[in-house]
Amino acid sequence: MSSVAFHTLGCKVNHYETEAIWQLFQEAGYGRVEFEKNSDVYVINTCTVTNTGDKKSRQVIRRAIRQNPDAVICVTGCYAQTSPAEIMAIPGVDIVVGTQDRTKLLGLIEQFREERQPINAVRNIMKNRVYEELDVPSFTDRTRASLKIQEGCNNFCTFCIIPWARGLMRSRDPQEVIHQAQQLVDAGYLEIVLTGIHTGGYGEDLKDYNLARLLRDLEKNVKGLKRLRISSIEASQLTDEVIDVLRESKIIVRHLHIPIQSGSNTVLKRMRRKYTMEFFSERLVRLNEALPQLAITSDVIVGFPGETEEEFMETYNFIRDHKFSELHVFPYSKRTGTPAARMEDQIDEGVKNERVHRLITLNDQLAKDYAARFEGEVLEVIPEERYKLDPDKNLFEGYTDNYLKVVLPADETMVGQIVRVKLTKAGYPYNEGQPVRIIEDQEILI
Repeated sequence: MSSVAFHTLGCKVNHYETEAIWQLFQEAGYGRVEFEKNSDVYVINTCTVTNTGDKKSRQVIRRAIRQNPDAVICVTGCYAQTSPAEIMAIPGVDIVVGTQDRTKLLGLIEQFREERQPINAVRNIMKNRVYEELDVPSFTDRTRASLKIQEGCNNFCTFCIIPWARGLMRSRDPQEVIHQAQQLVDAGYLEIVLTGIHTGGYGEDLKDYNLARLLRDLEKNVKGLKRLRISSIEASQLTDEVIDVLRESKIIVRHLHIPIQSGSNTVLKRMRRKYTMEFFSERLVRLNEALPQLAITSDVIVGFPGETEEEFMETYNFIRDHKFSELHVFPYSKRTGTPAARMEDQIDEGVKNERVHRLITLNDQLAKDYAARFEGEVLEVIPEERYKLDPDKNLFEGYTDNYLKVVLPADETMVGQIVRVKLTKAGYPYNEGQPVRIIEDQEILI
């Protein structure tokens, strides 16, 4: 029996696609081994969102080649799509496939074994208008299942290489989405996270169909689904119709990740983002009216070329005033091949880091404030794994529907199940909780 080992860099979509590629290998009779072990085939799923992503990808490729020089080394993913020649130039790389044609990988391995000639199978992604079906009926190690619903992005923000790595917007057939969602629930997953490169843009390329309709159809047709989460959505995609669906839904969670990137209109213009802060603010107000306890998390880029102290403070004040519940803060880093990397007025690293720290301090305070609103309340948690900071105790960690990370006493049988938990101590990044049981209509701590 041949063996295969995987290493995934980058985002949730890459992790989803690695699982899909593993399904193909499994069906062909392969066994899966750890990446650090000796394997017949190594598949490295690469990231190219920053120059560092490229560098890390190259390091991992070289590690696999050293591990077993006789193995077939396959490289796929975003870095493979944008820079196949760079990867082919690494001695020991055998097959390069980009962000399409992953289903052909097994055939390419057979071809390589016969011909012993390196294969560059990367094609022009910009010509692709069809969503590539990659099914994942279950995951190796997760309690929340990801479900990829779209591919590509039409936005071309000035800091981002991803349209060149993933191509233009392509939505997955709604029937396929519903079918796979049911498969995941049947495999025991109670929560599904809808994911993609530009998830909220789902349906823009479909006739008379959109994200709001997909959300409604999932709720209506998938039996046994308890939680539905959207991995990320742009403010411009939060239409009144989507907000109505969120308000009415029994299964869509009280959490949205809405990337802001900057809270300054002048910076947003340089980034070529498609909204103003006035519009963003109006959407947040409308969302909070519909769902008063909604957690809103976001991504922020600090130190974009030309960012003045005033522009940074616009971002800082906007985030503070709108009480985001958690931020992912990134110092701007030049991505070769993007317009922003060629802009004048690149910001000094020291200034960037100092601004990042100010935002992280704000984030810690906002996150604690949000969590404190739920102290003493009973929330539903899905335990995922043992508490990392103290694995010897019988403590597990998991998320509430509104994305609070809770540590609670539990055991293996509770992993992946919905457990009612009283939040006994709010904090950040962890909250403490105690499972409760209903006895004669009273919720009693266990």
